[in-house]
Amino acid sequence: MLNENTIRVIKSTVPVLEVHGEAITSHFYKTMFAHHPELLNIFNHANQKQGRQQAALANMVYAAALHIDNLAAVLPAVRQVAHKHRSLGIAPEQYEIVGTYLLKAIKDVLGDAATEEIISAWAEAYNVIAGVFIGLEKDLYTASENQNGGWEGFRSFQVAKKVKENDLITSFYLMPTDGNLIATYQPGQYISLRMKPAGNAYAQIRQYSLSEAPGKPYYRISVKRESAVMERPDGVISTYLHDHITEGDLVELSAPAGDFTLNPEDSRDVVLLSGGVGLTPMISMLNTLVDRNVQRSVTFVHAALNGEVHAFRDHVNTLAEQHENVQALYCYAQPTPDDREQSRFHREGYIDAAWLSQMIREPLESDYYLTGSVPFMQTMYAALGEIGVSPENIHYEFFGPKTNLIPAPEAI
Repeated sequence: MLNENTIRVIKSTVPVLEVHGEAITSHFYKTMFAHHPELLNIFNHANQKQGRQQAALANMVYAAALHIDNLAAVLPAVRQVAHKHRSLGIAPEQYEIVGTYLLKAIKDVLGDAATEEIISAWAEAYNVIAGVFIGLEKDLYTASENQNGGWEGFRSFQVAKKVKENDLITSFYLMPTDGNLIATYQPGQYISLRMKPAGNAYAQIRQYSLSEAPGKPYYRISVKRESAVMERPDGVISTYLHDHITEGDLVELSAPAGDFTLNPEDSRDVVLLSGGVGLTPMISMLNTLVDRNVQRSVTFVHAALNGEVHAFRDHVNTLAEQHENVQALYCYAQPTPDDREQSRFHREGYIDAAWLSQMIREPLESDYYLTGSVPFMQTMYAALGEIGVSPENIHYEFFGPKTNLIPAPEAI
């Protein structure tokens, strides 16, 4: 527990963190990696270069300061990060390193404004927050290792099958090289894949949603090739997987993690709403509902540029044809002539509140799962709010660092 003076001092830094948060976290990562380059084997280098990790940490620090007198308010975000840390193999002793360089960054960036009182208060607060993370992650490590087929750290898997879903997305079927059982998972969870492509000084870890229902003797991930766009370079691991990894090759995986999960036992209608490659966890959810013969109404809504980059369309269509409770709806921003001729989509342009409210059977009583790019999720969150859907019925997952919490509909 923090004393009242510490809480008061931390609260006083909120305006400063709002202005200088990213400067502090950028300096933090730079100095920490300079003294501990071994940590570059854990952190996503692309997110570092694009500033996404710095922004995510700045948001977390700001939120912690804002709610320092009620840390339960940020506990959902803490749980999500704890799952990511478990999947990466973050160790308790690394929190001491992070704390040292975070406090140093606050002092370096703020200069004389970072008084001894402020640094002492933040040191005390950091220890409390780090303790929460360490405790949560300890429980996650224990649960992961002790379950049937579970394991500690990273485990060797072989690419049993590689399937090209479309020009952008390829699926990889992964089986353990030791031939033993693999841990089950909840639909919506992900695995961390670790490899060191030729020419890279450090290992690279990426997290990919599992795109198949649990209960199979393999894990399946469906990876989008991340090509260079303007100043953003090609994705190191996604392009390597597409271009160099073939059937029979080995990769390392940590056990499934993540708190964005479907509850198959819920009786409410469910809406799976995705954009682009965000459909991968939705396929896992849809397959699970069908495998378990769940009778609740399922509406699968997907937005894509056009049919050429729409993965799993035939699979979802087949499930919709075979199961009366499954409805598939597609929205194409720029449909091709062939899309029009074959009637492959249900709406041209973009998804909006009016269309959703018309197409979903019980929009206010349904449970919503939402994935895609941050702009897509913000737009969909606003649309659902416009319809009148309660925030408690909207579940979402960020791909990559959490750049910001999705704002309330009235703030968009």
